Amino acid sequence: MILVDTSVLVDFFKGTKSEAASRFKLVLEQGLNFGITSHVFQEVLQGAGSVKEYNLLRRYLETQRFFHPRHPVDSFAQAARIFFQCRRKGLTIRSTIDCLIAQIALEHDLPLLHSDRDFQLMATVIPLKIY
Repeated sequence: MILVDTSVLVDFFKGTKSEAASRFKLVLEQGLNFGITSHVFQEVLQGAGSVKEYNLLRRYLETQRFFHPRHPVDSFAQAARIFFQCRRKGLTIRSTIDCLIAQIALEHDLPLLHSDRDFQLMATVIPLKIY
C-alpha cells in the first residue's frame, strides 16, 4: 500500500511528465494498492476546471482507500511537531497540510509517493518513507 499525495495526482491527471507521475502510472499498471487522505481528496477536487471534471474526479477518488489521522488531537499535535522540528533545523515547510499528510503516512507505516519538496525536507528530519 502506498499513500499518494496531491502533487502526484495533479501531474498524472493533467498529463504532466514528472518522475512521480511516471511512478504512479507504474503503480496502476502493476495493480499495486494505493490510498489518499481526505486532504488530498479535497485538494484534487479544488483544482477541477469544470463541473464535469469535478464530478469525474470525485467519482474516481471516492473509490480509493482513505487514510485518516489515528487520533483526533494527538495526530495534529504530532503534525505540528514535524513543522516545529523542521523549522528548528532551518527548513521551511510551506504547507501545514503536508505535515499532516506526512504524519498520517507515519501513523499507518506507508511509503509516500509525492512530487513536493516539502516532503523531501521532512524526510531529512523524520523517518518518512518515500516511494
